[in-house]
Amino acid sequence: KKILKFLFAVILCEGAGIIGSFFTTPAIGSWYVALPKPSFNPPNWIFAPVWTLLFFLMGISLYLIWNEKQKGKNIQTAVLIFFQQLFLNILWSALFFGMHNPALAFVEIIVLWFAILMTIFYFAKISKTAPAISPIPSMGLLRLHPKPLHLAFNRLIVNSNNNLK
Repeated sequence: KKILKFLFAVILCEGAGIIGSFFTTPAIGSWYVALPKPSFNPPNWIFAPVWTLLFFLMGISLYLIWNEKQKGKNIQTAVLIFFQQLFLNILWSALFFGMHNPALAFVEIIVLWFAILMTIFYFAKISKTAPAISPIPSMGLLRLHPKPLHLAFNRLIVNSNNNLK
């Protein structure tokens, strides 16, 4: 029973990554490749393995919360907030890659940052391990880094659009 719960949690989170990739993959070779990029932009090949790992870690965190002995409002709230931040991860891909809107994706990433903070807060009430496995690395590695990246993208795009006039 526990292994099925674990597999369900991981597959659910990896599924969110797969949904996000429907927006990302078509844009990588076309729209995204044509964008001016800052010098600190990571190589394209790094994103798939890093995101696969992060979604896997999210699944482990979710499993740990679902598997806790205590039941009740704390777990329900933590899981609800977790699913909100999972949805926001998908939405970012839709906004940035699907709609080709870095500015709106930047605004959304700030909302996502707060959702991840709330996930950490509520997961920490239930488990000391769960927030360290997924939300903290997600926030630290991938949510703080895109802010300057988004700002640099937006500045480069605005500058290149102004130069075309």
